[in-house]
Amino acid sequence: MKLVVGLGNPGRRYQQTRHNVGYAVLAELARKCGVAAPKARFQGEVVEAELGAHKALLLSPTTFMNLSGTSVREAMSFYKLPTQDLLVICDDLNLPTGKLRFRTKGSSGGQKGLEDIIGKLGTEEFARLRVGIGAVPDNWDWADYVLSKFTSEEVPVIERAAGLAADAVVAWAREDADYCMNHYN
Repeated sequence: MKLVVGLGNPGRRYQQTRHNVGYAVLAELARKCGVAAPKARFQGEVVEAELGAHKALLLSPTTFMNLSGTSVREAMSFYKLPTQDLLVICDDLNLPTGKLRFRTKGSSGGQKGLEDIIGKLGTEEFARLRVGIGAVPDNWDWADYVLSKFTSEEVPVIERAAGLAADAVVAWAREDADYCMNHYN
């Protein structure tokens, strides 16, 4: 069993915002895998999927971004999963819009959802796939920026990135994070 977590904020207000890129990637992955409607579990929405020869649980925490670790910890504990079977997908404002970056470990880099997951799991040793949302423009507050919607020019870039990121998740399940770092970064 693999656990793939897409980070975001629940509710209509946050749909299609930069901070919800993790949700968008999971939605694209679910669409490609043809999975059923999500169910409420682990303080989130989950769907089961087949990623190659592996069963996977696709989890979108509904605890809001800054409290994502609670949802992830519940799912990890329930399935007794080691951290090498966890992949977290999130936004990154330090990457150009649409750029992907796979890592096997590391700090949160200021991403509050990752920070909470690291704190709740007590380790930085898990895979993460960051999707670039671009740098904060001058005269913008970073919190307002991550909660803003993509511009009409950025939408096709993010849609392509979500599709590529969904493919990268399947490759991670079939191969491993090192393979993904070499092919998707």
